[in-house]
Amino acid sequence: MCATVIGGMDRLKRDYINAAKLEGVELKVFTGKESRIAPKLGNTGLIILFTNQLSHAARRDVLNHAKKHNIPVRQAHSCGVSSLRGCLAQAS
Repeated sequence: MCATVIGGMDRLKRDYINAAKLEGVELKVFTGKESRIAPKLGNTGLIILFTNQLSHAARRDVLNHAKKHNIPVRQAHSCGVSSLRGCLAQAS
């Protein structure tokens, strides 16, 4: 499965990718500082939003894209690696 994380911290990007790899998930990470994230999502099976590190506009843009393309979304307020693991566990 391919998943995408939006939000989170730059310094944890490698940790997010490694944790997902242990779960058998290929992960793309956007830290939320990028502009116009939705067109860059590509073919993803799950979107994980870390809402404490994400602007309201970016969140709205991604949620609209997910709804339009029927992509499941998991949201977590904290942006730790354990939050990522929890969201991936819910998805499987």
